[in-house]
Amino acid sequence: MKPASTVIIYDTTLRDGTQGEGISFSVTDKVRITEKLDQFGVDYIEGGWPGSNPRDMAYFEAVAKLKFRHAKVAAFGSTRRAGVKVEEDPQLRLLLEAETPVVTIFGKSWLLHVTEVLRTTPEENLRMIEESVRFLVDHGREVVYDAEHFYDGYTDNRDYALATLEHAARGGASCLALCDTNGGKLVGEVSEITAAVVEKFPQTRVGVHCHNDSGLGVAVSLAGVEAGAVMIQGTMNGFGERTGNANLTTILPNLALKMGRRVACAGNLPKLRELSLFLDDLANLRPDIKAPFVGASSFAHKGGVHANAAQKVARSYEHVDPAEVGNRQRVLISDMSGRSSVMMKAREIGVDIDEKGGDMKTLLNELKALEYRGYEYEAADASFHLLLAKWLDKKPDVFQLEGYRVIVEKRGREENLVAEATVKITLDGETVHTVAECTGPVGALDKALRLALEKAYPQIKDIELRDFKVRILDSNKGANARIRVLIESSDGEEIWGTVGVSDNIMEASWEALRDSMEYKLLRNQTDAASSAAG
Repeated sequence: MKPASTVIIYDTTLRDGTQGEGISFSVTDKVRITEKLDQFGVDYIEGGWPGSNPRDMAYFEAVAKLKFRHAKVAAFGSTRRAGVKVEEDPQLRLLLEAETPVVTIFGKSWLLHVTEVLRTTPEENLRMIEESVRFLVDHGREVVYDAEHFYDGYTDNRDYALATLEHAARGGASCLALCDTNGGKLVGEVSEITAAVVEKFPQTRVGVHCHNDSGLGVAVSLAGVEAGAVMIQGTMNGFGERTGNANLTTILPNLALKMGRRVACAGNLPKLRELSLFLDDLANLRPDIKAPFVGASSFAHKGGVHANAAQKVARSYEHVDPAEVGNRQRVLISDMSGRSSVMMKAREIGVDIDEKGGDMKTLLNELKALEYRGYEYEAADASFHLLLAKWLDKKPDVFQLEGYRVIVEKRGREENLVAEATVKITLDGETVHTVAECTGPVGALDKALRLALEKAYPQIKDIELRDFKVRILDSNKGANARIRVLIESSDGEEIWGTVGVSDNIMEASWEALRDSMEYKLLRNQTDAASSAAG
């Protein structure tokens, strides 16, 4: 049988995704995510479990006021309780009160769960499934049936697992979603079992709902589609309980770009990285730079040979065009870099280098020497930009340091630490001397430098230090070890990284702070020159 070419995307980020450790969304967050997913072209958005908490109830009230372009919102719940009449089950009543066009309910497929968890009979479980689905369908809802632990149940007792699906289909379910609830199945098992179900239910859509406990969430989901499933349930960025759910940011481009399947959001794939970052931002998580397709490292080239080949024939080292998923090619500068890497990196950050002009070998040797001392430019594009500008004699001499001093003082018996920093610079021929206090020495040094520069360069006020990392480079030297400091800064529009290295943590911090300020001023100068030329 030839698999269907259209695949329905069912997003459960707002329900299953929030069961992941450290993941929590406010009602406002959930509404914003819903709007974003709808704009992106997701087919179904599972919003939560009505009655499980006040937040989900408030969400369904808020989302009822939205107008959707494409997506359908689903409320999630379970079949009726054992021994309770379907019309008297309070949880089913709450599902109706959520007033969503779609309701997704789960039921037990594995006899182990029927007898040991629900503590009911196999026959009663089948009635619970069929009656619950029919009750919701009779009240005008489209019902997606999630067959919990289906693959385990099928392996344990094939006939009973299929019987649960038969009763869901008889009740009127629009889709039978087969769940690998504990994420333990391998690709071959999921493929074989899904194909058997698709053959058994030719008139009903079959979907897959997979987890990533074996590191195969994406693989088994795609295998399900190849076996004939027409719906994939998953979460953006793979959020979810334990090791997470099947990751839709990986599944979607594979479906559309590699498997030739039609998905409603295919035209919006160039916004995929933006969507991924949006979800991470609302979840207050740092993006996974190694994430396929959307990670910052997905199309990053470090080795000189690789970079050279990627420059000549991008597809030799890039399995898709980065732009197709909203990403871009990056070149990482390290002691493995060659002439091609430096040239590509320069173009990437907007610096014009004539390969035949100037002594490129001198620049490469300086770069390798700096890397040997501990400088690292992979996460410090701004510092590399300044290095290039200095080499090209295009780096503005913004200020000259006369000196700085940092004092940390503990006042009284309480844990009241105060850091004071003094900075003295020469700016436009005049000496500027500033003092600032903060709870930490780096914060105090940052504030003092800002105070010294802000009068002449008010744009410095826009800079925010977003991240600060310290790495000991040669730990065998103990307290005398060299230290690398990486600082991430932003002005609200751009994010940049700078680096400093020294056997003194304050000097390393100073270098990274100074580069951050100088990069901002260099970019402003470059932008102003471009505007004037235009």
